[in-house]
This record gives sequence, structure tokens and C-alpha cells, in this order.
Amino acid sequence: MKKNLHSNLHSDPRPTRTTRPLALLCALAALATAATAPAAVKTPALFGDNMVLQRDRPVPVWGTARPGENITVTFAGQTAAATAGPDGKWRADLAPLAASKTPRELTISGDNTLRFANILVGEVWLCSGQSNMEWTLKRADNGAAAIAASDHPLLRLFHVKKTWSDTPLAEVPLAAAWAASSPETTPEFSAVGYFFGLELLKAFNHDIPIGLIDSSWGGTRIEPWTAPSGFAAIPALATLNTRVQSAIPGTPENRDLALQTIADHENWLAKARAAATALTPIPPAPEFPKNLRPLSADNPGRPQQSPTVLYNAMIAPLVPCALRGAIWYQGEANITEGMTYYEKLKALAASWRTAFENPEMPLHIVQIAPLDRTNGYTESLPEFWRAQERFAREDKRSGMAVINDIGNLKDIHPTNKQTVGKRLSLLALNKTYGRSDVACDSPAMREVRFVTGKTPGAAVLFDNAKTLSTRDGQPPDWFEIAGPDGSFRKAKTAIVPGKPIVMVSADGVSDPRVVRFAWSGIAEPNLRNEAGLQATAFTFGELPPPPELDTIGPDAAGYQLVYALDPLATTGHEVSYQINHAKQFAGKKIKRIAYLLRTTAATGATAYAFAAMDAFTDDVKKIGVPTKNSGARFQQNVANLVVKSNAPGVKNGAFKQGNIEFWDCNYAQQNAARVPGASDATFDFGDSMSTGASPGYGSMQIHNTAEKQTIIAYNHWSFGKTCDLGIGDQPKGAPKWNPDWTFSSSGKTLTAARLLVLVQVEE
Repeated sequence: MKKNLHSNLHSDPRPTRTTRPLALLCALAALATAATAPAAVKTPALFGDNMVLQRDRPVPVWGTARPGENITVTFAGQTAAATAGPDGKWRADLAPLAASKTPRELTISGDNTLRFANILVGEVWLCSGQSNMEWTLKRADNGAAAIAASDHPLLRLFHVKKTWSDTPLAEVPLAAAWAASSPETTPEFSAVGYFFGLELLKAFNHDIPIGLIDSSWGGTRIEPWTAPSGFAAIPALATLNTRVQSAIPGTPENRDLALQTIADHENWLAKARAAATALTPIPPAPEFPKNLRPLSADNPGRPQQSPTVLYNAMIAPLVPCALRGAIWYQGEANITEGMTYYEKLKALAASWRTAFENPEMPLHIVQIAPLDRTNGYTESLPEFWRAQERFAREDKRSGMAVINDIGNLKDIHPTNKQTVGKRLSLLALNKTYGRSDVACDSPAMREVRFVTGKTPGAAVLFDNAKTLSTRDGQPPDWFEIAGPDGSFRKAKTAIVPGKPIVMVSADGVSDPRVVRFAWSGIAEPNLRNEAGLQATAFTFGELPPPPELDTIGPDAAGYQLVYALDPLATTGHEVSYQINHAKQFAGKKIKRIAYLLRTTAATGATAYAFAAMDAFTDDVKKIGVPTKNSGARFQQNVANLVVKSNAPGVKNGAFKQGNIEFWDCNYAQQNAARVPGASDATFDFGDSMSTGASPGYGSMQIHNTAEKQTIIAYNHWSFGKTCDLGIGDQPKGAPKWNPDWTFSSSGKTLTAARLLVLVQVEE
């Protein structure tokens, strides 16, 4: 084309004024004709040879073509028509199809014709999540044998390759195609997905084809897989939704923020020009709003962790494919979020149901397996399980496969994927396909009745079981029970013959208040129902407020006990709490933190101080005594301080601000934080950490900076009876006087002491 155009314009070296414009017009007309030549009818890679179409639902077929081009879709005696819109997009819907394992051709015709062969009609499922869903068949237990036996022509596989995008894509950008299950195609496919599909194929007596779409990526959070509509549907995720909507061009949030940003910069530009003219310094330009940046900018180096980006690249290109449902194995990357994960599961399910135009679409999930891991993972598991269980219980279309008997405490990737796939298939057969004769749900606590009297304890009644047993023939394990003091004891248990009831009791618990089961990240309980399905974890009951709070009154309302400690009986740099409820708060959103110290002097006089403040951390490990293992080091202000005390000189009331000095190391008098009113010459409310000596002397101090006053001080806890322990400022005149009790060894003047750490949490 370029060569001919060049020839037409320059073949006459002496063109007239009339011939040159005419030649130019002809050339431009040729270009215009080429630009509007018929575009080839195209479909996404999801459409191709060996595809499975969903039975008993309208089947969308879609793609691109020349704007205005008429498209005809033909399959199984049906013909559906569509016309490409101005953007070239078209869609035609086939009426619901009956299941068929007879290979047929799907034809799509416009200015050109596409023909896809060996198309079946059956059940189509999406398999998604992180590494445990991505885990390949060749790496699973007995993978080699499973691969060798994987020649199943009616089981079809489609593998979406890993990629991300800040905007929704119409096509998977990396090569993907349907393939029949065989030893050549299964080794790299999701093991959980494969075993799930195989179980369905067998349950349908190999009469109904199964199509599986594997779209998974190891290590990813749930947010990247969720469409924007999901965040918008869940009020609890309003902050996340604002970030997502602000980044999407065309949304009201994006438009408003963009207009404000432009106005701010125009205003700055005017000021900058004026300053330059006046030869004065130009003011700093306004900072570009974070919320206008692409979502992937939130995770430099790991863009795949950003909200919506995997939905955009690995789910959106599949939309609006007709699906029966989805299976989901993910959560390890969100493990510390507790009940927030329940909200995010709701968002994911809502967004996929909207995108795939399937409001009844199930989302069957896998409960994360027990794991012995540091950094808060293991401690967070019980609350995370509670979030998963709540979603499965409240979403009647969905279910949860409990796998606390087939995990690996030393590996986040249990390799028994066959049982996982099997249990997911039971959920699908019962809840999705209506086979009530298939048991699918694990035993779950329905009711707890506390028993007092001669044999105090609890009777635990389970749902989803006619009878109960244990897989090792021993009494049910991992039950614990506690009385009013909150001290949990390992329980003695017995199954009531012929009934789904477990009797629970423990020596020393005469007034049972709380019972829990498998409430530990390393719990691998033995309890199961008659179908061999494992019981899921629970905790039930409420502890009464510590009696010490009675003195405080309304200021202590709503607080729950996390830790209780006897400072005078504590020795060593790491403390052992008398009561430790940290596990039940792991992953919860903490609103307020409070400390209550009570001391009894040799004279019998009792003093107390209660100090409550807005949460300065969500990490429950860091709100107790700041030992080296806790990782707590705080020298900072805290907001909305409330103080109540009977100690002489302690100012009671509500204060806008206080400060805390929590650390495990040594410290010096210098007012390193420049706290107003603090001294460089004494130990008070403005000292400096010496992080090189750790563990060292140790400081756990709460101060009222407005009053320049110590409220609670607990230092040098490794010395037990001779620790520094005090309420209010240490009285002047002490041999080693420091307002914060440092070097006082004041514990030796006391006969009793008790320190409580409490929280208010968001429900």
C-alpha cells in the first residue's frame, strides 16, 4: 500500500495544480477503505475445540467483530443472532441445553466463520484460590498414579495462566485452550480441581461431561480476585471500596477526586507563576492523591496482591461464561484478619454472582488446615476458621470442606488433595445438585448446655450428625472448659451412645462458663460423624467480667479480659500469664485497650488504677508485657485516655492524650521523644530506649502527659518480688527517686498485686 501510494503521488515529476490534489484524495480514499475493511469475527480463548458448555442454563457466546456486523451462532440445532455494536462487541445467547457427551460443532459466522469441534454439554466449574488450589496434580499424594489413570475424555480442562491487570481484560493475555483429561494434560493442572471434577464425573456415572477452569495463583490475597461490585456491596468494606472506586475512571469517586486534584493544581500553578514573577520562592506542589493512582501502585514489586487486578486479568476474560459454580481454596494470605475475611468472602461471592449473571452460583470453600507456624499465623487460625464457618453457614448456596484431619502441621501445603477434592464434591452434590442422600457437612456445634451440681461440665449437641465417633477409637480430644476465672483446662469427654452429643468436664471447674473445641491452630481433632466428616472448631460461652472491674464502674463497660498476671510471682524476661486469652482475640479489630493494676501494701491498704485508651495496635501479642518475644516497643502518644484511680494524687477523668513507654530493653533519662514537660535528668514520662541491650531492664509505663504524671508503672519484671511496681508518681523522698518508679524495687513493699490487660473489640 505504501509503495503504491508513493508511486501515485510522485510518478509525474511535474504535476499540475489540479492533478496533485486529485491524486492525494484518491490515496486518502484508499487508506480509508483499508481502515474500514471487514474485521475478523473473534471470540475469547475460552471458546475453542474440546470446550464444555453449561447445561440447563442460557449459554452466552460473545466476541468482537466489525461494528454493525451481523453474527450467527449455531449449535445443537439452535441458531442465535447478534449484531456487533459501535465498539465491535457482540453477544448471542443460546437457550438452555441438555447434557450431551456427543461431540458437536459450534459455528460462529459473520464476515468470516469460526468452527469449534468436539464440543460437549455438561457441568462447568471455576476452580480458584492461592497455592493450595494451584498445587499441581503431579505434586499431590499418589500424583503419578492419578496422572497415569487420568484418561477421561468427558473431563475437560482449561488453565488460565497467571497475569494481572489494573483494568478489566476481554481476553486472557497468555495462551490457553481446552483439553481433554489425559496423562499428557493433567500433570500441571490443579490437583484439587482435578479430583473434584473426577468425583463429579463418577457421581454422574460418566454420563455428564465436566468442564473445569483453573484460575489460581499461589500466595495471593482474596482482594485481587474480587470485582469492584463486590466491595461496593459490603458496608464493612467501605474504606477498601473507596480506594477501589477512586482508581476506576468514570466512577463518581474518581471524577470528584480528579476534578478536585485538577483544581488544586491549577490553584498552585497560579500561585507558582505569581511567585516566579515576584522572584519569591515557589510553594510546593500539591501531592498527587494516592487514591487516583492505579491499584497496583499499592503493592510495588507485588502488583498481583492489589485489589481487583486478578479479577481483571484472570476472571473478567471468562465473563459472562455460563457456570454451575465455583470452588475456592484460599485464605493463608489473609489469615490474620479474623471476621473481616467473612466480609471479604461475601464480597467475592457477590461480585462473581453479578459478573457471571448467576445469583444462585455456589462458592464452596476449603477450611484452612492447622499449621504450626510463628509470626501469629497459628494463633490467628481459630478466628479465621470462625469467619469461614460463618460464611458457609449463612450462605445457603455454599458450603465448607473441613480438612483438620489431613493437614501437615509443618507444611502450609498439605499434599492430600484427593480428600479435599472429594469433600468439595460432596458439597456440590448435596447443596448444588440437590442430592439429599449425600452427606456433605461436617459436625458443627448446635447447642451447649452447662451442667452444675455433682458432675459439673457441659453437654455439646452437634448438627450434621446422627451419631459421633472418633477416627482413632479414643475419647474425643481437643475439648477445653473454663470456669469464671477464664482458666481453660483440658477436658475429659465421652460420646453419648447413639446421639450426636459429647459430655465435657474437667477437674477444678465447678462452675463451667466456656467450652471450646479444636480452638488451636495446631488442633487435629479426632471427632467425626457417621459419614467420616471431621467436626469443625468452635468456642461457646462468656466469661463474667473480672471482679476487679466492679470498682471501676461504667468506664470499664464492654471490656474483655485478654491477660491476667501476678507481677510479684513473675520472674524471667518472658512472662507466663495466669490467664491468657490472646488466641480468641487474634485477628479481631481492637477499638480500645485498658490496663488495671491493683496492689496491696504491707499495711493492708489497697490501691488501684485503671487506664484506657484508643488502640495503639491490632496485634494482641503487643498489648501485654513488652517482652522481647512480643515484639512490642512503643514510645508514643495514645488518644482519648480515661483514668480512674483511688491512689493519692492521681488525676481522674478523660484526657485527649496520654503516652506509653513499652519496651523490653534498657533505657536512659534523656527525653529523646521531646515530650513536653519531661525531664532529661530523671526517669519519667520522656525517656529513651537503649535497644542494644535486649532483653534488658524493661519498661511498661502509662502516663498522663497533660498532668505530667505516671498512672501505672511496671519495670524490671524479670526480678519478680523486687520489680518496680507503682501507681501514680513515686513519692518524692524515696531513696532512688524517679517519678516512673525506675530502680525503686517497690514490689518488695507489697503483699499482693494483679495486672489485667483488657480490650474492647469491634463486633
